[in-house]
Amino acid sequence: MHKLLLNRAIYEDFVKTEIPAARHYVWIVTADIKDLHVETDRGFEPFLAVLAELVSRGVAVRLIHAKEPGPVFREEFDRFDALISNELFERILCPRVHTKAVVIDNRLAFVGSANLTGAGMGSKHPDKRNFEAGMVFDDPQQIAELCHWVDELYLGELCRDCRRREHCPDPIA
Repeated sequence: MHKLLLNRAIYEDFVKTEIPAARHYVWIVTADIKDLHVETDRGFEPFLAVLAELVSRGVAVRLIHAKEPGPVFREEFDRFDALISNELFERILCPRVHTKAVVIDNRLAFVGSANLTGAGMGSKHPDKRNFEAGMVFDDPQQIAELCHWVDELYLGELCRDCRRREHCPDPIA
């Protein structure tokens, strides 16, 4: 399956439904990360609450982003102990990341233009959102290739030959 998602469909058909249903892991790669709210069965909550709930259920969450999150996100983050103290939550910062991708349980992936922000992937009103596009797919070979690349990035294998280390606030390797 390859399915094009445009604008709010990214939120409705992927973020709101697929990410909370993860059973083993969720890997998120994004350039920008800001306060993002999603609709849950408890009302609208920070996306961080969804990630904290996943981690509390034993789902590993890996978050790779390019720059420091916005101030509201940082303040909200500190409210979720599960993200601070649980080994299942991993986070790294790499200023060269421009990719926007999500992989869920080695079964489904999203690659597109949307950052992990309210205007990109969140529940913002359709008339206040960014114009975004992305593909959801379940092809095992493509997911394996994407996972391999995310692993290389996360493990710092791409750091060895990086010519931008002087701009990296927290080198992985």
